Amino acid sequence: MKKHFFWPLIAFCLTVSLSAQTDGGKGSYRNFPIVVTLQFHSLSMPFKDIKSNFSNVGIGLGTELSLNGKHNWAQQISAVWYRNKAVGNGLLFYTQAAWRPTLFSNVFAEVKAGVGYLYTFRPVEAYRQVNGEWMPVGHKGKGLLAFPVGFSLGYHEYAAGTYFSPFVSYQMVMTKGYSKSIPLVPETLVQVGSSIFYKNK
Repeated sequence: MKKHFFWPLIAFCLTVSLSAQTDGGKGSYRNFPIVVTLQFHSLSMPFKDIKSNFSNVGIGLGTELSLNGKHNWAQQISAVWYRNKAVGNGLLFYTQAAWRPTLFSNVFAEVKAGVGYLYTFRPVEAYRQVNGEWMPVGHKGKGLLAFPVGFSLGYHEYAAGTYFSPFVSYQMVMTKGYSKSIPLVPETLVQVGSSIFYKNK
């Protein structure tokens, strides 16, 4: 999978979100918001050396669909690209089911889990032996099965017009297939973003 597939996916998410948002009335939840995030990646155990995440910046785009017509239970779809010079850049596509209990007023917590696909690029040019000679194969990486589990804190106040719902998330991503000797490799993402709910035409 090449990195240029990320941009058509962004265009697709924007088109779906802008054309499909629905509003069932005052106080209801509007489906298919545009969810925009800044991503901070680290190849590390959860809650270990969190400051290292902020050296590796990325972006994300997604949307979601309510599973019960309300804000507190939704299915999310996301695409993420991050840059990491030490271990290689990555493209992550995933879906998560999210439960959002209200803490107080319009402040909510969120617990989410799901599955996805991570394509991780090599940090430096790789070589392979062909007829006794080492030949460059570029920065091509490999695809991994990903299991993201996270929690968030955010603010959501419904409005009839366009409104924003900011949040911050911490994601623990276990990847499978990185190495035969290590069955699961832990990665983490710190995410800061907002859901954008557009006013209906």
